[in-house]
Amino acid sequence: MGVLVSTLWSRLVGTTEYKIVMVGLHNAGKTTILYKLHLGDVIETQPTIGSNVEQVSHRNIRFQVWDLGGQERLRKSWGTYFIHTNAVILVVDSTDREHMPTVKMELAAITAHEDLANAVLLILANKQDAEGAMSAAEVSTALALHANKQHDWQIQV
Repeated sequence: MGVLVSTLWSRLVGTTEYKIVMVGLHNAGKTTILYKLHLGDVIETQPTIGSNVEQVSHRNIRFQVWDLGGQERLRKSWGTYFIHTNAVILVVDSTDREHMPTVKMELAAITAHEDLANAVLLILANKQDAEGAMSAAEVSTALALHANKQHDWQIQV
């Protein structure tokens, strides 16, 4: 009975679907975030080789969330996932000051990609609970977000 009501409700009200691509350097926390969204719990994860994809629903909105591996050799293939993407989440390890120039370079490539011309951008400053983590303002400065005029963007901790 519940399935019937749910199906009927979806047909009457409609279900909106969005594709989200989550990117970031290796060990930024992308997979942990994906499964926290999907399962509602933090689980132990392994480095992503390739990609993970999960459906996350909230009310009558369904999100297809792609978690892309962040190792250097995998970052070259990110663009193949960008077609029909509504939003990009760039997960940044706020404790990894050394690699901020690399993150900035990847951000420039993302914002220049033609398949993302209409996508919104969320920069997620992760690992804020760790000692020495950069604040949202510091991450914003390191990535020169104020200069990004191509996309609507938001930084979140």
